[in-house]
Amino acid sequence: MGSYTDGMEPGVHEEEHRQISGGWVRAGIFGVSDGLVTNVSLILGFAGANPGHDVVRLAGLAGLVAGGFSMATGEYLSMRAQKELLEYEIDVERRSIESSPAAEQAELRDIFVARGIEMELAERLSVDLMRDPDLALRTHTREELGIDPSATGSPISAAISSLIAFAVGAFVPLLPWLWSASGNEVPWSILFGAIGSATVGGSIGWFTRKGVVAWALRQVSVTALAALVTFGVGRLVGG
Repeated sequence: MGSYTDGMEPGVHEEEHRQISGGWVRAGIFGVSDGLVTNVSLILGFAGANPGHDVVRLAGLAGLVAGGFSMATGEYLSMRAQKELLEYEIDVERRSIESSPAAEQAELRDIFVARGIEMELAERLSVDLMRDPDLALRTHTREELGIDPSATGSPISAAISSLIAFAVGAFVPLLPWLWSASGNEVPWSILFGAIGSATVGGSIGWFTRKGVVAWALRQVSVTALAALVTFGVGRLVGG
């Protein structure tokens, strides 16, 4: 039995990386977490004041809609500003490569030398890279700015991810108030909020490889603290 994938030469190592540079992962994770914490806190805050089932349900729905669109617009504007800033810096580098190729080649050589590459090899590498304008631009922006010109993020994708993710998170503690008016909605909201928080936290822990249980407990603790505070405020003010 061979130890290599069919068609792969011995010694060739291929790494599989997840595409996370577009901004949608951060927006999605943050959106679900924020939606869950925000709406479970909002719902329990209103429930603590005991204004009636319909009022609490309306508050939860308003929190879902308003929070979702607030997250989406905020994410879009921040990502758009970041993208335009990065594109401006990339354009500055592009113009510099076009107008002063010799200086840019020397700059690239010095960067390689500073990273520990011998002068002769650094010289050859920088000369070869500068022969291809696109490759030269990618190399300069990665080395000097720490970014890839093709991976500056998508504001629209981030905004949509934020909207959907927030709505999903906010919907979880709202569920009992949509199907029941028995008076037991608060315990169900707490239970759903705890399960949702543990799921979100565990997912983050699995995705980052930093510990599923630790992240689940961390997320549940943060959500519980926020919900307890707002419930106490609602009880104090509404009582």
